Amino acid sequence: MTTLKILAIAAAFLNSGTSPAIRCSKNDSVNTALAVQNASVSPLNTISKDNKIQVALLLDTSNSMDGLIDQAKSRLWNIVNTLTTLKYNGQAPQVEIALYEYGNDGIRDENYIRQVTPLTQDLDLVSEKLFALRTNGGSEYCGAVIRDASSNLNWDGNEKSMKLIYIAGNEPFNQGRIDYKEVISKAKNKNIYTNTIFCGSREEGIQNYWQNGATAGGGKYFNIDSDKKVIYIETPYDIRISECNSKLNDTYIYYGNHGSEYKLKQIAQDKNAEVQSVSNLVERTVSKSKKNAYKNEHWDLVDKAEKDDRFIANMKASELPDELKGKSKEEIKKAVALKSAEREKIQREIEELSKKRQTYIDNEMKKRGTDDSDDLGKAIESSIQELARKNGYSL
Repeated sequence: MTTLKILAIAAAFLNSGTSPAIRCSKNDSVNTALAVQNASVSPLNTISKDNKIQVALLLDTSNSMDGLIDQAKSRLWNIVNTLTTLKYNGQAPQVEIALYEYGNDGIRDENYIRQVTPLTQDLDLVSEKLFALRTNGGSEYCGAVIRDASSNLNWDGNEKSMKLIYIAGNEPFNQGRIDYKEVISKAKNKNIYTNTIFCGSREEGIQNYWQNGATAGGGKYFNIDSDKKVIYIETPYDIRISECNSKLNDTYIYYGNHGSEYKLKQIAQDKNAEVQSVSNLVERTVSKSKKNAYKNEHWDLVDKAEKDDRFIANMKASELPDELKGKSKEEIKKAVALKSAEREKIQREIEELSKKRQTYIDNEMKKRGTDDSDDLGKAIESSIQELARKNGYSL
């Protein structure tokens, strides 16, 4: 058991008795403090260290794809939340996301492709880069971008890991000098499944080899209306989950030379999500409550200490934020343990609320008689679930 966990247990039993259920209200600081003192330290999910779920999103950023990029912004956190529901032998694998753009003639590459982010758990980085994408005219070479993603990303070698490529665009799949069949076949030999999403009619996508690409890659073929606006369903739980987000942010303790910058990025990506819709911010908050997906040990002392229980003992005073400078190592450990216990309590509250929220959304969709499947996020969500079952994962 790590030192942080031991201290968290101590924090959990500072007071005896039964704690009141935490309520993530901005004016509920007293109740939150009591909840932290009595926090349960049983894990939210048992995280698998043996395998991963890795997803590379390959997005066409040529002139006509503004709608696709907007859908990606609106559905990023929904995709993450779908991935975090998957279990392998009862454990939640670590989730990593990569982002590529292709088909943009502003990219200085002969094939007009660019790795925007590597496979990473730094989901704030993925969000930041996704919101920075801009469309521009260009040539779309699907074979080239699939070759780069399947060859240059740090794919896990474990056969139990689920490795997925999703490529979306609207031009013929066989453009360019790189043979898509050859590169997809090589990717499949490494257990990397290629899924294709054509932005246009289903028949046109079939004629332009998008279905053929998915068949060769062992994945799924979809067509979507990339200009369709994502439908959001407001629920009675959205406000409370958003309030939890503010409380959750308060549990992060930045460290290092650039820690404060990363903390500001966290807030910036909250705002980016909210610009899309309140529902999108709620989806992001749910993602932030998932320990197998949203990890920030590169700037957050709570995540770092959980991963390395010797880090605090060895860190330099100059790496600490102002509120911890001048404190002893033991005082710092206790402060981190309290934040850790508080975070777990808030994450449990978000998890409970998100389940009720999803039930409400599912019921509302049934009433409307639609599953809203004609967009990027829903296409990816349904294929993830189907491929997960085939690979021994449970939902």
